[in-house]
Amino acid sequence: MVARGFRVATFDLLGQGASDKPALFISQDDQVAALALLIDQLGDVPIFLGGISFGGLIALRYAIDRGDRLAGLALMSSFAELSPQLLLLGNALRTGLILNGEFDFLTPRSLHETLRLGIPDSALVIIPRAFHAFTLEKPALTADLLCRFAEDVLARKWKGDRAVWIAPEKAGEALIPFPRGHDHLRAIPAHAAPP
Repeated sequence: MVARGFRVATFDLLGQGASDKPALFISQDDQVAALALLIDQLGDVPIFLGGISFGGLIALRYAIDRGDRLAGLALMSSFAELSPQLLLLGNALRTGLILNGEFDFLTPRSLHETLRLGIPDSALVIIPRAFHAFTLEKPALTADLLCRFAEDVLARKWKGDRAVWIAPEKAGEALIPFPRGHDHLRAIPAHAAPP
């Protein structure tokens, strides 16, 4: 992403998993507050916030509280905590990219569907042959998809339209619209074998 002109700041959840999933030592409110402090240090620039797995929940909570501070939200292998939050999120943030590994059994696509329907100008992109950790399995493709999203939002070309797409195999290749007549919550349809 840096090679494409983006400044990148990263934030690991406090306690590295000792958060309230279940409630242990560090609350979600504390996680969101720490994230807000980091984002405030970035200055008055467009902010694209990404969250992976439980970090996506913290990103959603930040977006609900401070959606006016974000240019876009990218959720990867994530979920929504409560459906009332989605109403607030839809009111606060209208632009989102939702990424899901085809075989992600930890955050199944039904959880991503709730996000896709709750964020008005969002799109769901399914990463083929990938699991929950697709950011590690396919880092170049993930970075490319995130950059495309941010570039389109900044250029005012992003049109999520709650669409569902299939990611390409390699970074830079075209996204494929999810074929009509197939259930995107189940599987990516197999292509017919060449004659």
